[in-house]
Amino acid sequence: MAAPEAWRARSCWFCEVAAATTMEATSREAAPAKSSASGPSAPPALFELCGRAVSAHMGVLESGVWALPGPILQSILPLLNIYYLERIEETALKKGLSTQAIWRRLWDELMKTRPSSLESVTCWRAKFMEAFFSHVLRGTIDVSSDRRLCDQRFSPLLHSSRHVRQLTICNMLQGATELVAEPNRRVLETLASSLHTLKFRHLLFSDVAAQQSLRQLLHQLIHHGAVNQVSLYSWPVPESALFILILTMSAGFWQPGPGGPPCRLCGEASRGRAPSRDEGSLLLGSRRPRRDAAERCAAALMASRRKSEAKQTARAVPPTRVTRRSTQESLTAGGTDPKRELHPPATSHEAPGTKRPPSAPATTSSASASSSTSSSKRAPASSAPQPKPLKRFKRAAGKKGTRTRQGSGAESEDLYDFVFIVAGEKEDGEEMEIGEVACGALDGSDPSCLGLPALEASQRFRSISTLELFTVPLSTEAALTLCHLLSSWVSLESLTLSYNGLGSNIFRLLDSLRALSAQAGCRLRALHLSDLFSPLPILELTRAIVRALPLLRVLSIRVDHPSQRDNPAVPGNAGPPSHIIGDEEIPENCLEQLEMGFPRGAQPAPLLCSVLKASGSLQQLSLDSTTFASPQDFGLVLQTLKEYNLALKRLSFHDMNLADCQSEVLFLLQNLTLQEITFSFCRLFEKRPAQFLPEMVAAMKGNSTLKGLRLPGNRLGNAGLLALADVFSEDSSSSLCQLDISSNCIKPDGLLEFAKRLERWGRGAFGHLRLFQNWLDQDAVTAREAIRRLRATCHVVSDSWDSSQAFADYVSTM
Repeated sequence: MAAPEAWRARSCWFCEVAAATTMEATSREAAPAKSSASGPSAPPALFELCGRAVSAHMGVLESGVWALPGPILQSILPLLNIYYLERIEETALKKGLSTQAIWRRLWDELMKTRPSSLESVTCWRAKFMEAFFSHVLRGTIDVSSDRRLCDQRFSPLLHSSRHVRQLTICNMLQGATELVAEPNRRVLETLASSLHTLKFRHLLFSDVAAQQSLRQLLHQLIHHGAVNQVSLYSWPVPESALFILILTMSAGFWQPGPGGPPCRLCGEASRGRAPSRDEGSLLLGSRRPRRDAAERCAAALMASRRKSEAKQTARAVPPTRVTRRSTQESLTAGGTDPKRELHPPATSHEAPGTKRPPSAPATTSSASASSSTSSSKRAPASSAPQPKPLKRFKRAAGKKGTRTRQGSGAESEDLYDFVFIVAGEKEDGEEMEIGEVACGALDGSDPSCLGLPALEASQRFRSISTLELFTVPLSTEAALTLCHLLSSWVSLESLTLSYNGLGSNIFRLLDSLRALSAQAGCRLRALHLSDLFSPLPILELTRAIVRALPLLRVLSIRVDHPSQRDNPAVPGNAGPPSHIIGDEEIPENCLEQLEMGFPRGAQPAPLLCSVLKASGSLQQLSLDSTTFASPQDFGLVLQTLKEYNLALKRLSFHDMNLADCQSEVLFLLQNLTLQEITFSFCRLFEKRPAQFLPEMVAAMKGNSTLKGLRLPGNRLGNAGLLALADVFSEDSSSSLCQLDISSNCIKPDGLLEFAKRLERWGRGAFGHLRLFQNWLDQDAVTAREAIRRLRATCHVVSDSWDSSQAFADYVSTM
């Protein structure tokens, strides 16, 4: 009896609250109704008025509302603002109530965007709060514009931050400064524990203050947080200093910016302090690790840049000692030389008469800091002429006006010096072109740069496990930095480099990956590499990668155009290094998934077979746009798969002409180890369809292990679909449960007959049937009837497609 009495008590309490607030709520609702031009509207229901009143006073009534019976609480939930709706989630679940429909309606009404059809939303509350956080941070939503978003008792950023799993920073690093501000300390602390993925999109030029804020943000979210993935998208003209900052912080290296606030989470010994160059040299001493080829090349490049810049500075300013402090004071003052802005001096890595590429900003280093003795004897600034400020960053293309660098956050340390920690001065005597430097480093020689310690001189913290670079062109400096970091990035598990214009830098990447693989704790298991061009043929590149990373599990590689001298090769380097390309056999590897996208031209089947023979653990193989010299070469590849890849379960072919390889296709369909085969746009039925279709159906009827068959874009037509229906006949031993017949010129009458045959044979539900982009709009009534019948035996996925776009295909099949 106690439970019903409590229920009635809570109901009476709600009625008392409703009675106390009905008069006020009614007056508020009636006032606009009287002034309405369209006449008086129907008054809201009494229960709705009471619910709105309770929602407006949740600060006082919250605990009582949580204790309300389920039926009453269910009617109040849609009237709450997002803050109380989020807080009451756990209580609602205990009472058997769901708020997902409410959050979905809030998304449709407030965000006004439709999620991607490929996205499966499991929790609308989390999706809404994450998007709400991003909009508030960027200032693209006004919380005061809607009562459901506005509540003075809550902070929008703090309340939604615990639902943020993915954060995107765009353009000029909007939001980074706000997140590291002192009022948002709790927001940043919450993000450090909830955020897993950090994305950068369409980055533009950023000032030093914004970069200092980003430095603190990355330190908190990566080094002291839970972020394990960093992705960069669409950065046509990367700013070298900003790009290197993101890379080094992602790799776990940390150097506090000058004048920046100390980190509260770091230990007392390292709080607000980073090893200097001299200290780094002392720390390493004789135990300094031997640098790899990429580091030696980068060190020589940086030394050459510093010498050239020092000469340019010596010719431009009076002969006085220039310190970082004086340079910083000049930068802070904001004085610049218009001629130097418009015409930056050519550095040693540029050939005479060569225009500076936009991806290589004119970054210069100030002279090395003087010792403590010379600093104490230095004359006051007023007694010596002030040197001209050095240009540090190049504006993004099309940027008008100038941006003032001000505040204590201005950088006085060159980021290149941080990455390679240049120790000691070099005498002015010899200059080396970048090509000579790179060749010397790659050949194993050390071009007088032995005084540079490695990155171990910096403080090292937690690093990310997934790095993705999409459409971010890598200059020589950026590529060298990436290679140097990769050689010791043991925590990295997945690397994606997509359309970065690597060119001949691919050799340095292979060297760094080989060095990383030699590390005891190397965790790299997935590599995704795609580009427009490659100095190596794709199969030779694949062999080199597999040799460098024998523990790799997933390899996806794509090259769009044939291998030619597309990018200027390193001067003096006639070809790839001998240790990268070799005729020796590939050692056994751990590949489980291999995806390859080929450029135009016939591919040598023996090279592909050599990779397959060494990949005994391969479970999934995908070949895209592959062309072989003859059907016999294709048959050789299939025979290799049968003999050496016994664990293969999924095989996919896309955009390949298999019209002359029908016997090889039948050989595949008879393979009793494959579980899924895809022939996507392979022109299977272009020749001898009347003879080939029955042979194909007979092979499938005898295969009891094949679970999925995907045939999109093969012009199957109505006749082919009806022939394929025989696979599900009573005398078939096939266990096919997934069938994809999209883009196959199928008409409604043929689909209806296919459904009737399945019904006649009485086969049970066989799984999924995909029907995208077929000619089902020619007779909508018949198509609906066919889909209705099919849904009794399988799950049908279709779309509303305009078949008039396929007129060319229709003419070709007449």
